[in-house]
Amino acid sequence: QVQLVESGGGLVQAGGSLRLSCAASGSIFRINDMGWYRQVPGKAREWVAGITSGGMTTLADSVKGRFTISRDNAKNTVYLQMNSLKPEDTAVYYCFAPGATRNYWGQGTQVTVSS
Repeated sequence: QVQLVESGGGLVQAGGSLRLSCAASGSIFRINDMGWYRQVPGKAREWVAGITSGGMTTLADSVKGRFTISRDNAKNTVYLQMNSLKPEDTAVYYCFAPGATRNYWGQGTQVTVSS
């Protein structure tokens, strides 16, 4: 099994920054790519960013220019640096890793951006 544990969420004012971390443990050989999703109550989970094992990154249009995804393979950790935060970025953020036979999710971390 693979365990994903997020940290770094919190309350921030609009225009501020937060950095989320996701540490992977367990059978990490089962995963390569990793990413982040977010979800607002009553809405579907929304893809935010992804990064391959080689470091290639993709970002949703809604966060391009504001968010950056990176990873430290030595620490089995992926990061989401969020700058210029907006109230509409308020959501629970989930770390995600697709596996060969199943997908892995973290427990989620709340990000709240006040106006």
